[in-house]
Order: sequence, then C-alpha cells, then structure tokens
Amino acid sequence: MQHMKAGLLLPVLLAACASGTNWVNEPINPSDAQGVRLYAEPKGNGESASSPVAMRPTAIGGARRGPLGESELADAPGKRPVLSLESKDALPTDAPPDARLLGVFRNTYYDFPAEADFSGAPVAVMSSSCQALRKVPRGFYEALCVQGSGTLLTGSTVSFAKRDCSCAEVCPRTGQKICFDELDQKIFPWGRGALGKAITPLRTVAVDSNVIALGTHIYIAEFDGALRSPGGAPHDGCFVAEDRGMKVQGEHVDVFTGNPHVTAHLNSVVPSNRGVHVYVGTARCQ
Repeated sequence: MQHMKAGLLLPVLLAACASGTNWVNEPINPSDAQGVRLYAEPKGNGESASSPVAMRPTAIGGARRGPLGESELADAPGKRPVLSLESKDALPTDAPPDARLLGVFRNTYYDFPAEADFSGAPVAVMSSSCQALRKVPRGFYEALCVQGSGTLLTGSTVSFAKRDCSCAEVCPRTGQKICFDELDQKIFPWGRGALGKAITPLRTVAVDSNVIALGTHIYIAEFDGALRSPGGAPHDGCFVAEDRGMKVQGEHVDVFTGNPHVTAHLNSVVPSNRGVHVYVGTARCQ
C-alpha cells in the first residue's frame, strides 16, 4: 500500500517519545500496512492488564484536515452494515488538557471483508466443532482468516473462534488453521472483539493488552478532525481498546475501519506505520 503524506514529521515523532519507538526506523512491510489484527481470541470481561502509565500531557497542534477531493465512498460495495459514526463539530486540534500521553504508537488498520466482494474456488469455513458453516470463495477465506471477522452472503457474521483446528484450511498469511463462529448479525453486525463484545468501525482499536488494558478509552490526536471519508463527518479522536491481535504488540494501535475503502481513505490522511500520539484519561472520550 502506498503511504502518502504523514500527519506529523518524523523528527517530531522521535522527539516526542524516543523510548520504545525503534520501529520508526524499521523498513515497512507492505503486508503490515493493514489487516494486522489476525485472529484475536475472545476473552471474558474479567481479563486483567497493566494500567497505562501516566505521563505529562503534550499538546499537538496543526491545521484541521479537510476533504481530499476523492470520489471514494465510505461504504463500498458488498453486503456490509451501513457505516455510521458519531462526530462533533469544531473540536480543538490540541490534546485535551486532562489527557495523559502514553507515547507515539505504530498505527495500522484492519477491516471487515464481505463474501460478496470475492469470487473463486470454494473453501469451507469450519466451525469450532469442525462442522462446515459455508463454502466461500478462497479470496474471502484468506481475508477472513487474517481480519478475524467478515460477513457472508446470507447476512450472517462469522468471527474467529479458535486456532489450530485440524479440519480447517491453512491460512496462507499466518500458517494457522482457524475455526469460526457464526454470529447473529443483529448483535454482531461488524464481528466480535477480544472482550467477546460487538466491535464498531472507527471506534474500536486492537491493542496489546499488556500496554493498554482492554476496555480503556483512548484519544488519538491525529484522528481529531480527520474526515471519515472524503467530504464526510470529522472524527473526534476517541476510540476504545476492544480487540487484540497476534501482530499487535507493544506500542501499536490497529484501528478497525470496517471497510477497505475507509482504510484506503484514512491511509491517505493518517498513513499506516507513521506513528500517532495516544492519550488516556480525558473526560472527552469517556
């Protein structure tokens, strides 16, 4: 994926948080530009994790981002739920005064593949009890086993249940054999996160729960005022840590977009792997 202009210059990123950000100097693996959540295993609500470290708030300035003049729509073809996002007008671009800076985190995106967008030889999606849920195009299966959730032509949602299923096809990008649960689309329109709850596009982020506890509300400065689609409503910078992934480790946030067209748009506004400022503790995001 091509990476366009960054929200912040690299020297600013390094000065803001030198510790734990050696990834800034690493070569970017194109396969890591998006879809890095991988089969995040659902856990109970009682999971514990270390509390975020309190740090001195840092103001992040800069002009509010405007429309890019592109023709891409936020809601691409395919039987996905209609994307909606609550937003607020005239939000400040500086960090909230009550926010605590955690640091500069690697940023990536993952979305929600739809069977309707794919064709090709059929592959069986297997349940955790090794029953065939449905035969789907191979391309959809290969996207599904990386992203963790997707929508079938029937309207049902399928989400990761467990790995190392002897009955499942090997996922090419992970080398794992993944089984899935078929979920009620009304309850889980966009799939299930690591807390076992429904996840929401442009609100849910996958994190390393040893760095940010699951359930934590966070503020990402670079998304405050960024348009969710060209000409669309601005984001308020608020997210919830509701998911995890095997490749989401350390200072890394993986934003759930719900749609590859949204991913492409946001990659031109807040490019993957360039670094974003992550804060906790602000009342704005509670």
